[in-house]
Amino acid sequence: MRFVIVTGLSGAGKTEAIRSLEDLGYFCVDNLPPTLIPKFAEACNQSDGKIEKIALVMDIRGGKFFDALFESLKYLTDQEFKYEILFLDSSDEVLVKRFKESRRKHPLAPDGRVTRGIILERSKLREVKDRADNIIDTSRLKPRELREKITEIYGEEGQLERELSITILSFGFKYGIPVDSDLVFDVRFLPNPFYIPELKRFSGNDEPVKHYVLSHEETQGFITKLEDMLRFLIPNYLKEGKRQLIVSIGCTGGRHRSVAIANEIYEKLRDEGGKVNIEHRDINEDINRGGMKL
Repeated sequence: MRFVIVTGLSGAGKTEAIRSLEDLGYFCVDNLPPTLIPKFAEACNQSDGKIEKIALVMDIRGGKFFDALFESLKYLTDQEFKYEILFLDSSDEVLVKRFKESRRKHPLAPDGRVTRGIILERSKLREVKDRADNIIDTSRLKPRELREKITEIYGEEGQLERELSITILSFGFKYGIPVDSDLVFDVRFLPNPFYIPELKRFSGNDEPVKHYVLSHEETQGFITKLEDMLRFLIPNYLKEGKRQLIVSIGCTGGRHRSVAIANEIYEKLRDEGGKVNIEHRDINEDINRGGMKL
């Protein structure tokens, strides 16, 4: 049985997540009071295998009932009942925008500013976020992209239990560290192609920048050490039961160094087989925001 508890910030996409889980065949219950988790789990155990995949959404809407979450989770642990926590997060800026667009009130600030409600909610959810098995930052995700991530983690259950889905993600530190990162590596110590006029307009996907970045001895040393570390960690993560690994590699703007190195790591891991993805989160941010003239 796969038992998933879906929680996270108001406006972060829990409704879309539960719809995706329903499409994957999960029996879903929205806004279940945490005090009912033990009874619900017992009922599922007595279903004679008729219910194999369950997703429960519980969040701050439960009011005082939500405070019983950790007591119920302790009960599940004591009874050796396996469960997972999926936490949906998003940036304050995006959450405020979503609330304004939907004209909804924040559950913790019905008569006040949305930002105040977000601050209070982050504080209340800090511990459950720390205990989450999977964290998805929906700040930059379209509904389709969120559904794809949900399917990647919770779809095709048997296959996912045997494989580790790895995402190599490049980003720019000035746009923030991806909150769903498992491992973060800073490559700002490497020579920066941004300051070379003939390279500035290219990205790490282009051969001139790739050649420049990879031609340095310190780059090759870093890639060798990072590859060795990942090859050590991956089988141990699999042994521990981890199904998703996000390796984030960051430089200043996320366009040159991090992209070139992320591509190189991706190629090395992909050669070994398995499910490896590559994403370049901020490759065009400097251009889109007018910070780079080509």
